[in-house]
Amino acid sequence: MKQIILASASPRRKELLEQIGLEFEIVPAKGEEVITKTSPEEVVMELSAQKALEVAGMVSQFSEKHDEIMTPQDMLVIGADTVVAAENEAGKMEILGKPRDEADAYRMLSMLSGKVHSVYTGVTLVFLDKSGKAGAHTFYEKTDVHMRNMSDLEIKRYIATGEPMDKAGAYGIQGKCAIYIEKIDGDYNNVVGLPVSAIYHELQKLGIDIYLW
Repeated sequence: MKQIILASASPRRKELLEQIGLEFEIVPAKGEEVITKTSPEEVVMELSAQKALEVAGMVSQFSEKHDEIMTPQDMLVIGADTVVAAENEAGKMEILGKPRDEADAYRMLSMLSGKVHSVYTGVTLVFLDKSGKAGAHTFYEKTDVHMRNMSDLEIKRYIATGEPMDKAGAYGIQGKCAIYIEKIDGDYNNVVGLPVSAIYHELQKLGIDIYLW
């Protein structure tokens, strides 16, 4: 029986895959993230690959232990990672992940306020057969986000909701921060955390129709 696995515990990624009607299981990656790249697109692709390959290894070991029968490309593991890239006070591009604390969230939101920033999501698709990894494909999607000016009070009020603390760039476009988003150039779902349209079309390029699984 063919299977799709999401290598993420993100409720937003879960909702996006459910939205497009896929049946899947969640097996979050647990390993420590190791970044060796510098550009945002390279970073998210590197991290998405780490997550997908880690879970693919976990699933493969489980299958071997239980002697499950799988044929080539019977299992698809989807790994993803999202970061925000914005110009800091020094005029350099800075990669923003999840804030460490409220002070870090305040710093990030102050940096984004009234400016345009970019959201990058890297996606890695790993195909498994009985012997383990059968193949992998990695890509990224970029969306530019125009944020309205946020006053000091508005930033502090938003941080007080707790919403920024588990999100790249310290905000959720699909949440309370929506009132500060002027417009976007690109895929909205990419900003939420998973470019489902790009995933579908990348799979099509590989000759795979996940709705026939």
